[in-house]
Amino acid sequence: MKNLPQSEATLLIRTDFSDEDAWQALRTAVTTPYDENEDEYEYEDGDEDEDDDFLAMLHIVDDPAYGDLTAEQIVAFAPAEDGLLIVADKTAMTAPGMPLLAVHVNHEVPVERRGFDELRVVARQLWSIENNLAIANMDWADFVDAADEDGVFRGF
Repeated sequence: MKNLPQSEATLLIRTDFSDEDAWQALRTAVTTPYDENEDEYEYEDGDEDEDDDFLAMLHIVDDPAYGDLTAEQIVAFAPAEDGLLIVADKTAMTAPGMPLLAVHVNHEVPVERRGFDELRVVARQLWSIENNLAIANMDWADFVDAADEDGVFRGF
């Protein structure tokens, strides 16, 4: 098995290859900017307020070689410096809201003992976790605490 690629962007790794249409819908959801304002605001000159559009910065890994990998295996194949990995697994492809598996890698322990935490995040809110963790605006615990009872983060 080859290691996952290094990237400045957060890796989104596809591990379920059972439904190409579901994958395309998920890709569209995570690569389409999210407008947190239900009604798009327009300035007097007619331009939409693009500052309210949010998008996760992702490097998409769509390779059957990573099919059916577990979170533990993905962490093992990921570059050592990656702190957040996103997994498009069977649950993400089949459950309402496309809840991706977000894997937060603990870099405060030696590599051989490195652990990780998991949290599901609906596809349309992936930007929130990715953007805020990338700029250290929020901590992982903020998202875990905001998750619903079923363990899925759906936004604040």
